[in-house]
Amino acid sequence: MELSERVKTLTPSSTLAITAKANELKAEGHNVIGLGAGEPDFNTPEHIIEAAYKAAKEGHTKYTPSGGLPQLKKDITEKFHRDLGLDIESGQIFVGTGAKHVLYTLFQAVLDPGDEVVIPAPYWVSYTEQVKLAGGKPVIVETEEKNDFKMSPEELESAITDKTKALIVNSPSNPTGMLYNADELRALGDICLKHDVLIVSDEIYDRLIYDGASHVSIAQLSPELKKQTILVNGVSKTYSMTGWRIGYAAGNTDLIKAMTSLASHSTSNPVTVSQFAAMAALENSQDIVEEMRVEFEKRLNAAYERLVSIPGVTCVKPKGAFYLFPNVKDAAAKSGYDDVADWASALLKEQKVAVIPGEGFGSPDNIRLSYATSLENIQEALDRIENFIQANTKD
Repeated sequence: MELSERVKTLTPSSTLAITAKANELKAEGHNVIGLGAGEPDFNTPEHIIEAAYKAAKEGHTKYTPSGGLPQLKKDITEKFHRDLGLDIESGQIFVGTGAKHVLYTLFQAVLDPGDEVVIPAPYWVSYTEQVKLAGGKPVIVETEEKNDFKMSPEELESAITDKTKALIVNSPSNPTGMLYNADELRALGDICLKHDVLIVSDEIYDRLIYDGASHVSIAQLSPELKKQTILVNGVSKTYSMTGWRIGYAAGNTDLIKAMTSLASHSTSNPVTVSQFAAMAALENSQDIVEEMRVEFEKRLNAAYERLVSIPGVTCVKPKGAFYLFPNVKDAAAKSGYDDVADWASALLKEQKVAVIPGEGFGSPDNIRLSYATSLENIQEALDRIENFIQANTKD
């Protein structure tokens, strides 16, 4: 069977080989520590689980409107008003099967073949692939560790052509954890307004922010930027609901209608009981969110201090999300590896620590470490990483 050209263009996930090998080693009885998780290790809060159970028992197991239940849309508009001071109407909301599906639907709705999307690197692995699946062209802007992996206005301006359709802003970032401030976002936004470039603002980690920092949405900064932006978010990271698959977007009414129409021919609707679970998450006390955030910050501080003490490793301390993104090029080279991905494979084989090579995020000198696991596991994993470097360092 001949596969379509669109799937032939997809880049294989950089995590697959590491994940498969880690699972194989675990099956053989090895004590493998995985630092690749892209999801909180806490269970979904009990009141959210109970709301889903109650909804199912009451018969809420049928189709819903393609773009989400009216009450959930209302809750989302209230979330935007509460957290960002934004007034958004229910007709400007699309609810999808996770933020990933929301982004996929968005690109399918706005991109024609040859349209360009500016993506700062490091980037979340699916951005480039989703743009390609929609017939678009990812335009990668390399950022630097010395600048906290942030794209400058000059770099954005240089990347824009007459084919540029959109810019992706991910703050807080996966994989770097970096956070743009209001002035930085305003500078990028002004360029997008100048060139009529759609701003896709992925804010899925908006509630996981540390060190006294605050989340700023580019849509908050002016009425013009609000009109130019489509906000993407969801309940997965904030409420530890990754498997429930509820994400949402807020933006231009015509675009939201187009996304809803497209979803009606693909997924029909987000999972019904998951929508009721999301309503429970948004409508009730947010204390549990702060409890999880505080625990993540404790892990971050301990893990970061230990990580940067390891010879050959440098790392920008993140302000959000739950990842560290250290540069291990020097450590790998001293260990006899020119390629960080090969170094990561050897680390798994010899020390049974699974990390994600940075090449899939557009940064081949780095690795992504998730601290969405116990502090005990994190400390043990970092000890093993240092042991691996010391044991393999060449004189």
